[in-house]
Amino acid sequence: MLLAIDVGNTNTVLGVFDGDKLVAHWRLTTERSRTIDEYGIQFRNLFALANLDSSAIDAVAISSVVPPLKYTLDKVSETYLHHKPLFIDHTSDTGMVIRYSPPSDVGADRIVNSVGAIARFGAPCIIVDFGTATTFDAVTADREYIGGVITPGITISAEALFQRASRLYRVEIRRPELVIGQTTSHSMQSGLYYGYIGLVDGILRRMIAELGGNPKVIATGGLARLIGRGSDYIEEVDDNLTLDGLRLIYERNKR
Repeated sequence: MLLAIDVGNTNTVLGVFDGDKLVAHWRLTTERSRTIDEYGIQFRNLFALANLDSSAIDAVAISSVVPPLKYTLDKVSETYLHHKPLFIDHTSDTGMVIRYSPPSDVGADRIVNSVGAIARFGAPCIIVDFGTATTFDAVTADREYIGGVITPGITISAEALFQRASRLYRVEIRRPELVIGQTTSHSMQSGLYYGYIGLVDGILRRMIAELGGNPKVIATGGLARLIGRGSDYIEEVDDNLTLDGLRLIYERNKR
C-alpha cells in the first residue's frame, strides 16, 4: 500500500492506494509550524478512522511546493511509517520530457498532474489546477511538458478585494444565477465567479491555439468543479489527478 501526499501552500491532500485503487483520501490545511509528532499522530488518527493499519503502508511518495516541510515530512515518514519517502521533483523518472527553463523551476504538483493527465486522458492535454495559485500546464502530442501559465487563485483575488475595499465584506465564492447583481453580495459573487471564468477561458483559448492538436482540457484542485461547470473549454474534472500522478511516478521509480 502506498501513501501519496501532495503538499500545497493552502491544502495538503493525502491518499492511500492499494495497488492502483484509491481506498482513502483526505484534504487538510497545510500547517508549516506543525511538529513531526503532530503530523504523525494526525496521520495515524486518519488511518484509524478509515479502518486502515498504518503498519500496512509499504511506501510513501510526496510532492510538495512548501520547502520548509520537506524535513518534517521526511522524519514523519521514517518515524511513524518506517519508510524513506520518495520526493518528486524534476529529476524524478516520470517518462515525460520537461522542456522548461530551468527544469528545476517546475513545481512538483505540476509534474505529477501532467503525468496523471497523460496516463488517463492522453496527449496533447492542458491541465488547470485550482489551488492557492491557478496553474495551467501544457503537454504536447509527443508527451513533452512545455510550460504553462501561473495566475493568482480565485481565493487570493477575493481576499485582495475584501482587504482593499473597506466597504466590501467577505462573501461565499459561488455561481450566481444572473450576472447582473441586484445586491452588493450578489454583485461581488458575480464579479468573482464570472470574472474568473473569463480569465480561465481567455487563457485556455490562447493556449489551445498555440498548442494545437485539439488538446484535452482537464481541471483539478479544490475549486475545480465550481469553475469547471462554467468554463467553455474544461472537459473533465478529476479531483484525484495529483494523487494518481504520484502513484504512477512512484511505481515507475520503484521499478
